[in-house]
Amino acid sequence: MKKLFTLTLGALLTALLVAPTPVSADEGMWLPSQIESQVRDMRQKGFRLKATDLYNDTAEPALSDAIVLFDGGCTGAIVSAEGLLLTNHHCGYDYVVGHSSVESDFLTDGFWAMSKEEELPNPGLEVAIMVRMENVTDAVNAGRRDELIETASEGGRYRVQIKPLYYGGEHWMWVYEVFTDVRLVAAPPSAIGKFGGDTDNWVWPRHTGDFSAFRIYAGADNRPADYHPDNKPYAPAKFFEIATDGVKEGDFTFVYGFPGTTQEYVTSDAVRYIVERSNPMKIDLRTRVLDIVREASEADRATRIAYAARQASIANAWKKWQGESWGLKRRGTVARKTAQEDAFREWAAAPDPADPSKPAHPEYVGLLDSLAAAYEKWEGGLYLNEWFNETFGMMGALGTAGEDGERIFSEVDRRIAVALLEGFADWAPRHRLPPTFTRALDSLGSYQAMAADPEGLLKLREDIWAEFDVPRVGSFNAIPDIVRWYTPYMRALREFDTDRRFYPDANLTLRITYGAVAGYGYEDGVWHEPVTTIDGIVAKDNPEIYDYDIPERLRDVLVSGDYGRWGVEMNGRGTVPVCFLASNHTSGGNSGSPILNGRGELLGLNFDRTWLGTMSDVEFDPEICRNISVDIRYVMFVMEKVGGAGWLVDEMTFAE
Repeated sequence: MKKLFTLTLGALLTALLVAPTPVSADEGMWLPSQIESQVRDMRQKGFRLKATDLYNDTAEPALSDAIVLFDGGCTGAIVSAEGLLLTNHHCGYDYVVGHSSVESDFLTDGFWAMSKEEELPNPGLEVAIMVRMENVTDAVNAGRRDELIETASEGGRYRVQIKPLYYGGEHWMWVYEVFTDVRLVAAPPSAIGKFGGDTDNWVWPRHTGDFSAFRIYAGADNRPADYHPDNKPYAPAKFFEIATDGVKEGDFTFVYGFPGTTQEYVTSDAVRYIVERSNPMKIDLRTRVLDIVREASEADRATRIAYAARQASIANAWKKWQGESWGLKRRGTVARKTAQEDAFREWAAAPDPADPSKPAHPEYVGLLDSLAAAYEKWEGGLYLNEWFNETFGMMGALGTAGEDGERIFSEVDRRIAVALLEGFADWAPRHRLPPTFTRALDSLGSYQAMAADPEGLLKLREDIWAEFDVPRVGSFNAIPDIVRWYTPYMRALREFDTDRRFYPDANLTLRITYGAVAGYGYEDGVWHEPVTTIDGIVAKDNPEIYDYDIPERLRDVLVSGDYGRWGVEMNGRGTVPVCFLASNHTSGGNSGSPILNGRGELLGLNFDRTWLGTMSDVEFDPEICRNISVDIRYVMFVMEKVGGAGWLVDEMTFAE
């Protein structure tokens, strides 16, 4: 803070009030190789291991060896010496759907292999285990990227990625062993694994048994091998032991997994675009689609199965965007970042003590202005991309191929196409539609007529995109004109605020985040306790609503009170814990991540965040940002008492 004394008194007070505060104990997505710097703080809060127990680059096993990147977008935890892994139900959902039909409805009834011979292969499913990570900034800057990848891959044995951190200020290399024979072992009925459906998604209290089980298979040498009946269960270097003593308010926890994307260091321009322009458009368009799918699914079982995975995917982001916008507005993030940027400008332009005629940091004067200009230049192009993807992009996923290769729309597909065509017109930038679209509408006379021709829609989609003449980009972070300014901006921020601990944004690489079991105040006068139990399932059970119609087997167990070794005494009566809250900083990709106690024992599986807390992808608010996990005791309870798959429980090791 000494550098700030070159400012005027008024500017100094402003900077002190609005400059970024030091990272709170619960914020941060730390690289495993960075965690040594956090261990002292972690120990004060209940951590009982060494940094090398979490990750080391030697042959000594560490907890990182028990974590997998599941299907390229989720996390999984290895929980036995025979390659058994747990992840979320929603992470394995597509594969459960793929094995389901009206006759064998694993979505509704669940799937429980009763032996290894009954486990089901899943073509296309991969899990990756990180072998090592390394800072290769100097080598990348020297132009040796390809050489690094070739050497580290060891002739194709490993998959190698080099990714930038801190917007290119650093470059790191990750080396993975990738397994392609991964078999479905167990999935609870959707009324357990997806209990509450879209209604409960992103909210608390939660009573969702969001888990599924898979097994990794390998060749005779314990290395990755394509599916073959003779493959053997993978023998991991490390697997998680199951915690038995549960959780309570204030207990230390940490999450170990692969968070997808965060933007903690973006400027007010990016946040303003999210809150005022991007999210409102995407939320409205997806609302139109979901209303149609829900109505059709409630009326017909085959439609529900056919659209289940698509509906879940559309609804997940749809509801997340709503909570994100609400949380950012509640936090006043645009105003907070604007004030921080004003303080940064004053710091950069303050007189140099050695020569008052010059600014203290001339290289950073005007930096934010350059960033703002880049955002202004590219905002329209990004909006076009998102608007197009949420309309014609979604239409491209509709329909099935007929025997002659012609695309066929169902009645539901046609209704969705009409809604998206209407939405395309409603959200057109400056209400100006592409001429190609206008001509097609004038020619056919209605959106219904346009939607009646699937092949014509696909052709129209390509013609319209050709008219835009803008590059395809999915976010501001993919636009070089913007990213180029963030590299010096990140360097400048670290000079500006020397008290802050700068962790790298998430980018689907292995991270550690820590916090504590914690309730929170949802709104004025409303306090949420951090643990739910099966009593809440009983209260929500409703046979008239698909998402709340629990399986009869679970209903029988709840009525009987036969909870076995998973029952606990809470509030004077026997029950089973279901889910719990903690203050760990998580993001998409952390789905299925193990949430662990201070001894590294498995407490549960992370599967969600609280609705307002989804803002943590942009700004972490320690008051309301909470991650939601299914309690491992409920996972065991469902496996044993509902699925009858006690053999899987017996395969795991329980901490003493």
